Amino acid sequence: MGYSRVLVVARSQRPLLDTALFDAVRDDRDSVVTLRPRPGGWQTAEFHHEVLDDLDEVLREVVHWTGAPACVASVHDGDVARILGLAPGAGRWEAWLNVGNAAALLMHVPDDVDDTGEYCGTAEFEAAKALTRAELEAGIPDASRAALAWARSAGFGEGVTADAVEDVLRSKETCAEELFAILLERLGFPAPADPGGARAIAV
Repeated sequence: MGYSRVLVVARSQRPLLDTALFDAVRDDRDSVVTLRPRPGGWQTAEFHHEVLDDLDEVLREVVHWTGAPACVASVHDGDVARILGLAPGAGRWEAWLNVGNAAALLMHVPDDVDDTGEYCGTAEFEAAKALTRAELEAGIPDASRAALAWARSAGFGEGVTADAVEDVLRSKETCAEELFAILLERLGFPAPADPGGARAIAV
């Protein structure tokens, strides 16, 4: 199993973990750590994958509490991530990183398949995976535009094109966590304040 975590990115003058949403895990260093902040009050909290249940609810609560745009990245096994973004008064957007791997995760498995290990690699498996990937790729242009609009609502994204964002969403970068960082930077977000420092635990 690879890296599986949930990253919550939001802007607040108060510590992000102060929100009541995280009361149960705030002091549990096995469940949550805070990463290096970005300039302008942007914070990132990293949660154990099983700690947060409804990511849409988490996103809504964080946006309501901060009054600012926020996003959530759910990273699965290190090689695929689901991204959700929301801003006050705006619609929610969603994107997947490493769509080829996401297709394998999301594809429909027939009810009569008893052994998924044997099903993998079959012609039926490849056809189902290709269909799911095509569906995900068809949504990339809209997701790119929505992500850019979200970034601009946060005060970033000036001079950035939707095509540049789309390039990231089509990337085959093997590490989804790194690809998420690349996506934020492509959207115009500043780099963490101390690029040379180690991960900071502050709970």
